[in-house]
Amino acid sequence: MSRIPWEKVLAVTPFDIFKLFLTAAIILFVNKIQIFNDRLSALLIALPLTSVLAMIWMHHGGQSSERIANHAGGTFWFVLPTLPMFLIMPWMLRHGWTFWPTLLANCLLTAGFFWLTVFVLRRFGIDLMPK
Repeated sequence: MSRIPWEKVLAVTPFDIFKLFLTAAIILFVNKIQIFNDRLSALLIALPLTSVLAMIWMHHGGQSSERIANHAGGTFWFVLPTLPMFLIMPWMLRHGWTFWPTLLANCLLTAGFFWLTVFVLRRFGIDLMPK
């Protein structure tokens, strides 16, 4: 992984503020929908809205097609280790686990699945975490 230019990461422009509020508004909207319809909320959150927005922001920021393609491909592989959480978490909650221990356990499991995915994919020539 290349050196992260923190001065650029931490620099905030007016357009960054716009992106922040639009992205936050989408999340808030989905959360408000959840109050009335958990299935519709789940459908909306399952849509890759944040990934699509990120790619739009990347394109708007002048990123190359290669960078956007790398982002999309990496997102695919990074989504896979998160999927078991959406089966394990409801099972745990329905079997007497309380919310915070369930969330912690699933975060740890997801991190473990993430590193397992990185290790397995390296064996097939796909390096999600280049040095």
